[in-house]
Amino acid sequence: MSEAISVTGELPARRNPLVRFWVRLLREQPLGTVAAVIVIVFVLTAIFADALAPYDYSIPDLPSRLDGPTLAHPLGADQLGRDVLSRVIHGARVSLIVGFAAASINVVVAVIIGAISGYFGGRVDMIVQRFVDGWMAIPGLLILLVVMSFLGRGMLNIVLVLGIAGGIGGSRLARSAVIAIKDSLYLTAARTVGVPVRRILSHHVLPNIMAPLIILFSASVGGNILSEATLSFLGFGLPPDVPSWGGMLSGEGRKFMEIAPHLALWPGLALTIVVWGTNMFGDSLRDLLDPRMRGGGGGFS
Repeated sequence: MSEAISVTGELPARRNPLVRFWVRLLREQPLGTVAAVIVIVFVLTAIFADALAPYDYSIPDLPSRLDGPTLAHPLGADQLGRDVLSRVIHGARVSLIVGFAAASINVVVAVIIGAISGYFGGRVDMIVQRFVDGWMAIPGLLILLVVMSFLGRGMLNIVLVLGIAGGIGGSRLARSAVIAIKDSLYLTAARTVGVPVRRILSHHVLPNIMAPLIILFSASVGGNILSEATLSFLGFGLPPDVPSWGGMLSGEGRKFMEIAPHLALWPGLALTIVVWGTNMFGDSLRDLLDPRMRGGGGGFS
């Protein structure tokens, strides 16, 4: 018996899977735990931005323009006197929406392309993978700039472009996961009894490739946040009135960097910490969930 019996003769209650995951994360991935805390703080900051921001991010205060950190403005004020702290906090909300929404589309697109390519194989797989190879041969930033120049600025456009573009590249991970299980006994049995392909993919394949999809989602969040900041920095992202970290670095941060370095320091620091946290947390999830990284079985057990 794998669990010790207590003095009362009863088996101890099994620990909640979420608790087991956090215990393993803390024990095996200490940096991943720090990254997880950063992600949690980032998410909470974005959700409660209205309550946390001391000022309305869009209201100017001309007497305070370009002020450094003060009691009234802990992170200083921009060229219009707007509170930098409030704009950084609301920038977290923009990054959260773009990062998580685009990552969700990444996973959906990756599953559709990867599942079709990996499950059917043969000529279908060859045609799909040549398309993916051609897509990935083009620099990602060039694709983003070209598409955004046609679509124009806007959060919805950014989310769709980042989601679809990233999902095509991420389809290779989904494809490899499908190939690894498509010859398993339960799928062979399902095909033998005539289960429709659509049901096999949705009820048998998809639930068994959730671990790599979780990894893909978590790893995509940081990249999407950085891509949005890059587009905003280059003038192809969100409108100037939206407090995006990339836009803050491009506009007031670049123009007034010499006389007010805090305009570039704080959004740049926030962007660096959040992207590091999301990427490190994604790497830690990969190490915990991918059997090849542990030499054992998958899951949270």
